[in-house]
Amino acid sequence: MVENNTHKPEQGAPAKKMDQAEIEIYRQAKTIERVITIQQLKRRQRLKDIVRKFGIYALLALGAVSMVGPFLWMVTTSLKEAGDVYSYQKEWWREWIPTTFVWQNYVKAWQVVPFARFYLNSIFVTLLITLGQVSTSALAAYAFARLRFPGRDRLFFGYLATMMVPGAVTMIPVFILLEKFGWIDTYKAMILPAVFTAYGTFMLRQFFLTLPRDLEDAAKIDGCSYFGIFWRIILPLSKPALATLTTFTFMGSWMSFMWPLIVMNTHGKFTLPIGLAYFQNLHTTDWTLLMAGSVMMILPILIVFTFNQRFFVEGIKLTGIKG
Repeated sequence: MVENNTHKPEQGAPAKKMDQAEIEIYRQAKTIERVITIQQLKRRQRLKDIVRKFGIYALLALGAVSMVGPFLWMVTTSLKEAGDVYSYQKEWWREWIPTTFVWQNYVKAWQVVPFARFYLNSIFVTLLITLGQVSTSALAAYAFARLRFPGRDRLFFGYLATMMVPGAVTMIPVFILLEKFGWIDTYKAMILPAVFTAYGTFMLRQFFLTLPRDLEDAAKIDGCSYFGIFWRIILPLSKPALATLTTFTFMGSWMSFMWPLIVMNTHGKFTLPIGLAYFQNLHTTDWTLLMAGSVMMILPILIVFTFNQRFFVEGIKLTGIKG
């Protein structure tokens, strides 16, 4: 028999190599496939971002409505007739949007009670408390953060431990002490106990610790005193923290009700929160005048917050730059 010298490719042998054109076509197909996949992933990611942002904005809107709603009701109630409040014979939207605007309610609020006197008392007491509390907290925080003396940390932790004691516990001992001094029914009884605070000292101390010591060391080399360093370097760099403490202190002092009610007996020395209680009787409440007085009472807080808001933003910028 004659042998057949023709070799046939065995099963499982490698296929013929692709030429250069086929390789280029294959690469282009793979590239197009990758581009399509990336575009699909981007669309999905974009859709997820839209859904996430929508959820965040929905939650923020719900929170905004829950906060603005009571304020809106207060403003609209202050402009209603006395008989329109809590009236069941009207549409629901008229509860929020009055059909008539009674601006005379704001005039009556000043005439029914000595509102101007209460306003001046609140301004006087609140400004002194805010100034005193920020000053004492800044000085104490500077001592605990920058100065070195024996027992500094222990003294600070002991000072900080007073924050654990509720104000209701110290209310009676402070009242007895003020009575021994003969300060009951005076402005000193409202102002002096609120001038010192452990919270403000703690907050400012933590902020002072983040300030660089290079400027402080340079000022010491130039012969600057400790108080000069505090006044010329520490305080100008601490505007965001000081603005925050000022806002919190002003709001707390302005809205304080229990302590002025306890230590004050004279009608002409009452503050605004106590003065608003005059619109509430045993069986009835004049809601229109009460809400008109509340609107006028909130205005100083809005002014202080608006003025200090730029310092909050500045503090956020500085925190981001530090890294």
